[in-house]
Amino acid sequence: MNYISTRGEAPPVSFEEALLRGLAPDGGLYMPAHWPQLPEGWQEEMKDAPYTDFAYLVAEAFAGESFGAEELRAIVARAYAGFDDPAVAPLRELDDGLYLLELFHGPTFAFKDFAMQMLGHLFEAALTRRGERRTIVVATSGDTGAAAVEAFAARAGVDLFVMHPEGRISDAQRRQMTTCTAANVHNIAVKGSFDDCQRVLKALFADDGFREDVSLGAVNSINWARIMAQTAYYLSTLARLGHVAAFSVPTGNFGDIFAGYVAKRMGAELGPLVIATNTNDILHRTLKTGIYKVEGTSPTLSPAMDIQVASNFERLLFDLMDGNPAALKTQMGSLAATGAFALDPAAHERMRHMFHSARVSDDEILAEIARAFEAYGVLIDPHTAVGLRAEREGLAGVPAPHVVLSTAHPAKFADTVERATGQIPQIPAKLAGAMTAEERFDVLPPDEGGIMDYVRARI
Repeated sequence: MNYISTRGEAPPVSFEEALLRGLAPDGGLYMPAHWPQLPEGWQEEMKDAPYTDFAYLVAEAFAGESFGAEELRAIVARAYAGFDDPAVAPLRELDDGLYLLELFHGPTFAFKDFAMQMLGHLFEAALTRRGERRTIVVATSGDTGAAAVEAFAARAGVDLFVMHPEGRISDAQRRQMTTCTAANVHNIAVKGSFDDCQRVLKALFADDGFREDVSLGAVNSINWARIMAQTAYYLSTLARLGHVAAFSVPTGNFGDIFAGYVAKRMGAELGPLVIATNTNDILHRTLKTGIYKVEGTSPTLSPAMDIQVASNFERLLFDLMDGNPAALKTQMGSLAATGAFALDPAAHERMRHMFHSARVSDDEILAEIARAFEAYGVLIDPHTAVGLRAEREGLAGVPAPHVVLSTAHPAKFADTVERATGQIPQIPAKLAGAMTAEERFDVLPPDEGGIMDYVRARI
């Protein structure tokens, strides 16, 4: 399996190279050169299989040429050994045909653990084999940073730098990152939005000298291995249900929902995928109008989704335009110059066929958290509330089952949950410890030169 850049000006690479680089040198995102297909009858044969079998099935299809079968199975086993539910990604039935897919049973209580734990072990295996070291820089809108810290803290061969937007993530999300004491972990509070963090990250990768000097790597959702790992829980859900299912996915950077698209491209029978957005609704507007137009980012109760430039959307466009890098470069050039571009009409029509969407306000988030508690007796976090509210709007008339991705433990947003329900979620012991421990982070402006200097001084 080779990996190619969406921008078309970088040579094909192996999975291992795509893993360690993260972003292609031409500024594009790596994509598989072809879509591997699931084996015939997989859904029936795997209906009682453990989650690790689904993770291995996907990993072998995309990474099998870089890692041997025995090595890959061991990596998968280690990646999910620390999850606190034996099902790893359990399904909770709320109502007839309506399910929550609970993705918060990992070590940082958010769905990011599914990919990041796998990534940490893949990186360690590859770097050990090559005798190399990497500097990893992460931009986070909330949960990615904590998952990266958990996956890479004290890991050999890695220096980790995590940028988060100052004051725009929850206290729990911040503290899960900033209370880490590992010497190879450095936290940066950037004076700006997540889009500022993401812009700086892309600038670091675009600087050839810096990238080579520090052996830069990325574990954001721009890293293909993240998408690969998340694809597995769509397959495990379909096998458990034994039926075609539609999914409502709280969406910011488009990685989690793109993993569902990957499952579909591999031959899995998925119904529509709902792009569930908060008021930073660029993806909802794009689906409705065919125009991708960046507007200001507003802080909301679902901060991990406070994004205007959804990086993984580039991957979808590339595939919907049949892998045409020239057309994609034109669109990305327009985005850089004007903050907007028009979708290719044929690609827009294909997108509308596979995706639905809905926009959810803060008031609706609070109402949905309250409704879920009153109707089903469950406490949900605000991102899950976006997905649950969007399910009713985006999947109206679509045959059940409907699956809503529950992306974070409610205790990570305890203030919002209490405000909506009067209930205080039970805080896991590990999270409670982070809420009182000493923090370590530095505050910097969103200036790539200054952040380059900061990184160079600490690796």
